[in-house]
Amino acid sequence: MKAFVVTRYSKTEKLQLTDVPRPAPQAGEVLLEVHATGLNVLDAKVRNGEFKLILPYKPPFVLGHDVAGVVAAVGAGVSQFKIGDEVYARPADQHIGTFAEFVAVPQADVARKPANLSINEAGAVPLVALTAWQALVEVAQLKKGQKVFIQAGSGGVGTVAIQLAKHLGAYVATTTSAANADWVKRLGADLVIDYKTQDFETLLSGYDVVLNSQDTPTLQKSLRILRPGGVAVSITGPPDGTFARAAGLPWYLRLVFGLLSFGIRRQARKLGVRYTFLFMRADGRQLGEITRLIEAGIIRPVVDKVFPFAQTNEALAYVESGRARGKVVVQVQ
Repeated sequence: MKAFVVTRYSKTEKLQLTDVPRPAPQAGEVLLEVHATGLNVLDAKVRNGEFKLILPYKPPFVLGHDVAGVVAAVGAGVSQFKIGDEVYARPADQHIGTFAEFVAVPQADVARKPANLSINEAGAVPLVALTAWQALVEVAQLKKGQKVFIQAGSGGVGTVAIQLAKHLGAYVATTTSAANADWVKRLGADLVIDYKTQDFETLLSGYDVVLNSQDTPTLQKSLRILRPGGVAVSITGPPDGTFARAAGLPWYLRLVFGLLSFGIRRQARKLGVRYTFLFMRADGRQLGEITRLIEAGIIRPVVDKVFPFAQTNEALAYVESGRARGKVVVQVQ
């Protein structure tokens, strides 16, 4: 089968389109014919080698973290899906490889495709929607009447997080460019801050939750807009020792991540707030909950551009440019 492969970690070297063996589903796995795959900043970071300590993939390997497609075969013990089912998933770490014609995925990571989405729209959903769900529902436990600051509201995670937060009954502030202000308001944002001309720290205070997707200086400012007892959930780091322990990483990485996050954790303690690093995980059950929200019209994925499979490198470069509004999708089949 055809697949786009990381031949070596590099910020400049393109993915290589090559022939690789078609995977066979193992016990508990389903083989998916990939029809669409969403692209994420995570893909670029993995290719660049920025996550080698956490995810030590050995090149050559197939990249890709989102899939929507059709079940082509099932392994032993699979009872939830059958051949021909339309499904979508964010494959678990060590099972990635959706920039390909087929991918084998644990059935626990898979959910049925929302009936009201096209296959390309479905390919845009899993990683960003699970990130928003785990940040706002699982970690922050966002409640009706609370205030949440979601950074980069026009990005892949931001567009879903705004819609989810409004469904949960929160007041939502976000940042974007002036050109996107009215658009993110239609997604559900109550207060839109132009990040080019306005300083959110001077405009926001007493917030219950921050979803941080930017750099460390932005995270430091975000801690200061929280009320005492509030929580900042960061999906861009720095990783902390709690994450390292939960991920089962060796002791020396727990020490490294503890040192990397020491300044942020100390600042959070002084302010009486909580800091949590989130490295989202695959979860088919949660994806099923998201499916119900999509089918109810509560969440709608935003697709900026769809590229053909042959232009996967160009699609990834567009994601890295930061110009995408919502998600970028590659149509494989």
